[in-house]
Amino acid sequence: MRLSARNQLKGKVVGIEPGAVNAMVTMDVGGGNIISATVSMAAVKDLELEVGKDAYAIIKATSVMVGVN
Repeated sequence: MRLSARNQLKGKVVGIEPGAVNAMVTMDVGGGNIISATVSMAAVKDLELEVGKDAYAIIKATSVMVGVN
């Protein structure tokens, strides 16, 4: 797979919290770093995602927002 996105992190799926339409997929990308992404349930099925499976977190965004009180 070749992509234009340069932020590609290989990791292992450590959690999948399914919902009615979307799932929260959590990946361990090493070094104590965990990444979470909301993906459609259709994508979870198409990609055959399951806990323990290797996958890539591919980050392509023009902005990232984080907030706290």
